[in-house]
Amino acid sequence: MNQRKVPTVIGILVLIIGLAVGIYLLQSRNIFKLGAKGETLPKDVRMTNITDSSFSVSWTTDKETGGFVSWGESEGRMDSVEEDELEENGFTHFVTIRGLSPTTTYYFKINSGANFYDNNGVPWQVTTGPVLNSITKANTISGTILTATGEPAANALIYVSVGGSSPLSTSASKDGSWVVMISSLRTNDLASFFTINQTKDVIEIAANLGPKGTSSAQIYLTSAKPVPPMVLGQTHNFKNSPSNKTDELPEANLELPQDATPTSKFTSDEKAIAEAKVVTIKSIDEGETVSSNKPEFFGEGPASTNITITVESDVISASVKVGANGSWVWSPPKNLTPGVHKITISWKDANGILKSITKTFIVQASEVPAFEATPSATPTSTPTPTPTTKPTSTPTPTSTVKSSPTATPKASLTPTPKATSTSSPLPGSPRPSPTPIQPVSGTGLPSIFLLILGVLLLTGGSVASYRLFLK
Repeated sequence: MNQRKVPTVIGILVLIIGLAVGIYLLQSRNIFKLGAKGETLPKDVRMTNITDSSFSVSWTTDKETGGFVSWGESEGRMDSVEEDELEENGFTHFVTIRGLSPTTTYYFKINSGANFYDNNGVPWQVTTGPVLNSITKANTISGTILTATGEPAANALIYVSVGGSSPLSTSASKDGSWVVMISSLRTNDLASFFTINQTKDVIEIAANLGPKGTSSAQIYLTSAKPVPPMVLGQTHNFKNSPSNKTDELPEANLELPQDATPTSKFTSDEKAIAEAKVVTIKSIDEGETVSSNKPEFFGEGPASTNITITVESDVISASVKVGANGSWVWSPPKNLTPGVHKITISWKDANGILKSITKTFIVQASEVPAFEATPSATPTSTPTPTPTTKPTSTPTPTSTVKSSPTATPKASLTPTPKATSTSSPLPGSPRPSPTPIQPVSGTGLPSIFLLILGVLLLTGGSVASYRLFLK
């Protein structure tokens, strides 16, 4: 009797093995598909610029790709979205989440290359600080970051911190320049502003352009206006750099010959003509703080001169013609985000030579109470570049990122991203809806073949057993 049951047992075993192998092959398709995700894996993930109402998230990738952050007030509901502020596809990524509540914990995941990543199976989290009094005096530092070949390192991530402070960050503009409002530094616990000793506290500066290289520098505040040019691939010690007395007006001594007449030979009209040969910005001083999100800029210049106005970090460009009275006026068409900005005026003089002037200014944050973030991705009044965001299929592999011992801000976080096993839902919002990723077509023929083979063997074994039983 036992011999008559052998074929049935074999059929069942083949069926089970076929199903197991088929499931494995179907799952391995996703594993093979995810094999290239190492290039889009978020590296050097940092939370910086933490205030009572906002914080920034930045990371790098080995491949130029897009990205965004999905966030919320609970681990189970991270359905608000904030897009990358830099290029749609790049090696560096910078996101600032605004409109938050003080002393509140927020959770987020990073979508990079259409795949969601978290911190070893759990979302990253950051807690905002308490509300502090307004900064009485704005103080900025600036500099330039270059590649090894001397070209501007556009979109390089810049991190600034002092021992015992919460780190600040920004990104380099197209010409490699950057500006950070150092007076907004907070202590590590975010409970108060950090007071810097201009001659004793060393400022740590780190630059990161992903696979194109990193750079670091140390400098005192008195020498950081501006910081000497930094070069990717190099470590700089600027602590012995001379102090920059930018807050003092330059002095000049003029000695006239004894036979010189003390009266000026210029008339007031001649002076006006001489001054009108260049375009000026009269509305703001270098490093000035403005309270309006749409400040009015004005200045003077030669009549009918075409000038180009560029504002960063919210990149806005416009062309304005100097009026017949020798003056010009312009306001940005949309609100500027609170923080440090740079305005550049460029024009061609009478000889056709391109000239430009640049000033840095600070847009002060609004004093209105912060509102609580809603579950949907409600756009704020702050204009940001809108890269195409895409949801992810179901990533499963675990990837590990290790930080390198560079002179980076000590308070920065470098967690280990890991692909989650489920896809986070995308919010419905007035933003451009993320386009669903179509699953990569594959083949289930091995599984189907083995399944059919198992069924046939099961059927054959049953028939053989039945015939033996009849005999």
